[in-house]
Amino acid sequence: MTATPTTAIPVSASNAEGTALDRRHVFHSWSAQGLIKPLPIAGGEGCWFWDHDGKRYLDFSSQLVNLNLGHQHPRLVQAIKDQAEKLCTVAPQFANDARSEAARLIVSHAPGDLDRVFFTNGGAEAIENAVRMARLFTGRHKILSAYRSYHGATAGAITVTGEPRRWGSEPGISGVVRYFGPYPYRSSFHATSPDEERDRVLRHLEELVMFEGAKSIAAIVLETVTGTNGILVPPDGYLAGVRALCDRHGILLICDEVMAGFGRVGEWFAVDRWGVAPDLIAFAKGVNSGYVPLGGVLISAPIADFFSERPYPGGLTYSGHPLACAVAVESIRVFEDEDIVGRVRRIGEEVLGPGLRALAEQHPSVGEVRGLGCFWALELVRDRRTKEPLVPFNPSAQELGPMNEVVAACKAGGVWPFNHFNRLQVAPPLIITAEEVRQGLAVLDQALAVADRYYTG
Repeated sequence: MTATPTTAIPVSASNAEGTALDRRHVFHSWSAQGLIKPLPIAGGEGCWFWDHDGKRYLDFSSQLVNLNLGHQHPRLVQAIKDQAEKLCTVAPQFANDARSEAARLIVSHAPGDLDRVFFTNGGAEAIENAVRMARLFTGRHKILSAYRSYHGATAGAITVTGEPRRWGSEPGISGVVRYFGPYPYRSSFHATSPDEERDRVLRHLEELVMFEGAKSIAAIVLETVTGTNGILVPPDGYLAGVRALCDRHGILLICDEVMAGFGRVGEWFAVDRWGVAPDLIAFAKGVNSGYVPLGGVLISAPIADFFSERPYPGGLTYSGHPLACAVAVESIRVFEDEDIVGRVRRIGEEVLGPGLRALAEQHPSVGEVRGLGCFWALELVRDRRTKEPLVPFNPSAQELGPMNEVVAACKAGGVWPFNHFNRLQVAPPLIITAEEVRQGLAVLDQALAVADRYYTG
């Protein structure tokens, strides 16, 4: 076969040109199209990326909390090249070495008896299929999910989501019932300690199960560590309590680890920190740093066996795509070779956590610091005593002004943060160095001075 010459993709000469080209034909997610001005990105390396005008940014958001091994990791790039030369794609009904090895490596680090992987293209599809599996396995219909959660934007996943982004897609799938998960800083149960919050949330869940009818509930879905909606780390004993509640009533536990999994909190899977094994785990993002779209569902043995002689009624054209799986294989090998999980734990305990808490001591606008590993949030307030947030829940464009100023100060200083409502969230690539963390914290220090101007306490 004769190779056909290709025309290279044109490179924008400036940010202005790149933005103009984008605005011509690209339709962006979660946005009013006429009110946005996407920054064109020219390249990236490690924990940094830069625009066409040469400004560099420290990636404190890991893009969308998925770039766990950073930009342009040479081993991941080479894995794509090597697989592309062997076989670019193959339908999911065939066996493929990259897919098989990715599944084997993922399972080797999974908790409990989760020993089978159903591959998807991302986290939302993972949740869709986990819910479907739970309903089929139990023969029940209802799904319990938490407020202050995000599970994806496909039809089922957005219904299971518990925050305002679902509103525009309602009505969604039937049978979803929501509950309040633990949030000690803003307790819905008037708790005065994490232990009290844990106990009251578990009583609330038990009561909800009673009123909804335990025998009608297929699964409880939760983010092990709530991501976008606040980096809410559950109190010790909470996950064990949910597991016990599920076991008493024959309900499955589905843990969404799309953000928190693959090293983000200093564990292979976040549930490992609390020694809990769910029935199903939805994963994506960090499994291969998003270099090629990949997600999946880790399935416990009883559920996998349930489908041994009955067809599973679901599938995707690109399930277990060889290029994506090849990157997952190499990513997990990098994790193992370089002890990424242990490294993240140390960065969180020795550098990020202490550094963020030091900022809180200097800036009254920081109401709370919380997190683990490379997954942290600063909750910004106008008054520490009343906990009035810097901007309200689900703010309008006008109400978002103060937070926009804080984010703009971060970007002006060369740090790209992850922000949601009144929270500044810190989720850098897991390969970040202590020196890079300190560089980023110095910029946050300047940006928080902006938030302090709105402090009234």
